[in-house]
Amino acid sequence: RVFGRNAAAVSAALRGAMAQLPVDINPRPPRRNSFEVSLVKEDGSTVELWSGIGKGPPRKLKFPQPETVVEALKSNFA
Repeated sequence: RVFGRNAAAVSAALRGAMAQLPVDINPRPPRRNSFEVSLVKEDGSTVELWSGIGKGPPRKLKFPQPETVVEALKSNFA
């Protein structure tokens, strides 16, 4: 549930920042106990916007603030 709530918050923030951006949650089976956000560019390359792997305890460090991911997204379009 925690992963789903955080995924929904990050997804809403990304859609709010760039309405035309398609957002997929777990297009492939996720790694266990991990939370990552990646950008797949038009050329097929992948850019990691945020990763919680290796963070925590506490568990809350494994999840990003939605604004942090939006800033990383914007910096990749600058």
